[in-house]
Amino acid sequence: MAVYDLEEQEQLAELKAWWAQYGWMVTTVAVIAAVASVSWQGWQWYQRKQTAEAAALYSVVQKAVVDNDAAAARQAAGQILENFSGTAYAPLAALMSAKVQQAAGDTGNAALPLEWVTKNASEPVMRDIARLRLAAVRLDAGDTAAALALLADEPPPALKVRHHDLRGDALVADGKIDDARKAYQAALDAADAVIVPGDRSAEIIRIKLEALMGGAR
Repeated sequence: MAVYDLEEQEQLAELKAWWAQYGWMVTTVAVIAAVASVSWQGWQWYQRKQTAEAAALYSVVQKAVVDNDAAAARQAAGQILENFSGTAYAPLAALMSAKVQQAAGDTGNAALPLEWVTKNASEPVMRDIARLRLAAVRLDAGDTAAALALLADEPPPALKVRHHDLRGDALVADGKIDDARKAYQAALDAADAVIVPGDRSAEIIRIKLEALMGGAR
């Protein structure tokens, strides 16, 4: 029994010596782990709060679009972009607000959220859609040069029809009839490659192209 007690005392002494040397490290690691856990939980809570508040404002944007209330859509979307720009609702709200602003004839306020999306959206498809819509806004405002600049790059396959169609419109407005014909033909080729039931885009583009046949160069 005495031998056992002696061994126990030796182990206890070793433990005390080890703790004296490394105890601070164990305590530090434990504190860091606890702080990290609390910080992570706090961050998660903050993210959920941000998302919930952005979702509430996004519902306001949706309702404003249904009601054709450009001012309400602009205000709610602006709050999302200012306070919740990191959420998925930001680019969606910007696109929706821009649409209702353009419908109201306010090309200035339609352009601003679209510019934001082209620069800040994390998803490439969002940036491409915003760039295309921004070109339409610029064309509506009579700035054909800005519209054509936005349409200079080759579009992704899903946006080819609208891209080339809009580019044709811009080229007609710029007096470049031959180039417009080519753009409309490219739009038709893209439309023929992807037939969507009920979509009359190809029919409308064909009418535009036929109207240019024999037109001035």
